[in-house]
Amino acid sequence: MQLFGLKNCDTCRKALKALPEAKLVDVRSEGVPEDVLKKALGAFGDALVNTRSTTWRGLDDATRAQDPIVLLKAHPTLMKRPLIVSDRDMHLGWTKPVQEALGVV
Repeated sequence: MQLFGLKNCDTCRKALKALPEAKLVDVRSEGVPEDVLKKALGAFGDALVNTRSTTWRGLDDATRAQDPIVLLKAHPTLMKRPLIVSDRDMHLGWTKPVQEALGVV
């Protein structure tokens, strides 16, 4: 199981603590593989891009209009976190439904 997020993100730390088998992939330093981004975009659509982040607010309209894959490769911190990828499933965020689906509640 891989958890794509930031090592300094409180939500990602909570998820890692609850999922000891997960390996953190820091999106800032390691990025997210393009095949994972494409699969996640197919599964979550526009919800994959965190439009409430300070990074998003700092972008101009032309940059915001780019393809989400291009945008997330250029600005990986724009991805909503955590993105949890296992052999079977993908989950986005650390909400109660995600925690229930992963059996940690």
